[in-house]
Amino acid sequence: MPKRILGGILLALLTGCVTVGPDYQRPAADTPATWRFEAKEVQDLADMAWWEQFKDPVLNRLVRTALNENKDLSIASARIEEFFGRYFATRGDQFPAAGGSADAFRQRASEKGPARIDGKHNPYPQYETLLNAAWEIDFWGKYRRATEAARAELLSTEEARRTVVLTLVSAVATAYVDIRALDKQLVITQRTAASRRETLELFGLRFQRGIISEVDLSQAESEYEDALARIPEIERAIGQTEHALSVLLGRTPGGIPRGVSLDELAMPAVPAGLPSDLLERRPDIRRAEQLLVAANARIGVAKSLYFPSISLTGAFGTVSTDLSNLFTSASRTWNYGVPVNVPLFTAGRIGGEVKAAEAAQQQAVLNYQQAVLIALREVDDALLDRSKSGERLAALRRQLRALQNYARLARLRYDEGYTSYLEVLDADRSLFNVELSYANGQNTLFRALINIYKSMGGGWVDAAAASAPMHPVKEAGFLP
Repeated sequence: MPKRILGGILLALLTGCVTVGPDYQRPAADTPATWRFEAKEVQDLADMAWWEQFKDPVLNRLVRTALNENKDLSIASARIEEFFGRYFATRGDQFPAAGGSADAFRQRASEKGPARIDGKHNPYPQYETLLNAAWEIDFWGKYRRATEAARAELLSTEEARRTVVLTLVSAVATAYVDIRALDKQLVITQRTAASRRETLELFGLRFQRGIISEVDLSQAESEYEDALARIPEIERAIGQTEHALSVLLGRTPGGIPRGVSLDELAMPAVPAGLPSDLLERRPDIRRAEQLLVAANARIGVAKSLYFPSISLTGAFGTVSTDLSNLFTSASRTWNYGVPVNVPLFTAGRIGGEVKAAEAAQQQAVLNYQQAVLIALREVDDALLDRSKSGERLAALRRQLRALQNYARLARLRYDEGYTSYLEVLDADRSLFNVELSYANGQNTLFRALINIYKSMGGGWVDAAAASAPMHPVKEAGFLP
């Protein structure tokens, strides 16, 4: 009879299980139909390894090195393993727990107590072996909600790792392009300094012969020293950028190998995509959503505390005062039960936990919506930057051609005696500054295109993350 009663209780509990708390629904996100600053010519390239479009094998190797050696990415991978363990620890609460024990001791019982033992058998030895099991039935979904939250937190750490990958690849490409732009500026400055040194030497001879005045000589010397003064500044910037890139590569600060020049780098195409695609493309948005899923599930965990907890317990073993009789049928002992705990008065503790969980969920909703807004702004900023940087670079290119012609004509006019050296200095100084500005403009345009890929996200993040060291989340089948 007791077994039938227990079986009936168990069947009723299992068939009547419910899950308290709200089921997750993605909150509405206000995404426009098109970008505010949409490029005229786009290509569906957001899912490919965009850095390979630069056509620079050295850059490709640097990206691969960073994905394998970067310390921030290794930390993010280790954090995934931490939450992987937490997930299984939480998930284990849904299932029965069993254990065993064995004990051997000697004791003396009171001869005046309720269970009196005569002095002949007191003190006495006792031997025990027990198998016990307990299972708190997840009748209200407390452990299912906790597992749902733990799984979402695990996936949020994977999205955090993908965010590190997105930032890392973009930072490596940006630093490399910065170095190549600085290299070009250094070449321009060194060439200008060499040209001005030749002019200064020529003017020194002319001054000694009385052909030119000391004013012209001093002006030539001033321009030469100005070019020399700029070289250490550019070299310092190169060294510091190389050191920063070395850290991204997981190396001690040092030199960085070079590939093609800035002028030889291919210009990547603008990737296609709609604003609504960001909800799936951007790992930071996906991470914010997983944190929202976790916060939503924790409301159910808190609400389940209002309801009774129902468990099944049982034990089976043997107890004997004689070791030789420990495993005989007469030594067997067992018990089972269905303990029920009902919260009657908690002084507002449960209500406080529910309120805190609901407030945390509202914060997560707002964080998710904020992440979407920031992503939309970053893409539009990057598209605007690319458009205006392209226009500026085109204007600089035209200005550069005009100044090259101006410098040539000014030199001819000075050599023929039609103008003073001031006109030559003005043309040379203007040409030098625009050459540096043009190299900087090229760099700005490359950086804008990198930022477009960074802000749009896409399948390239998954491809890059897959090339980094594996982690247990992927291996366990949590991710595609």
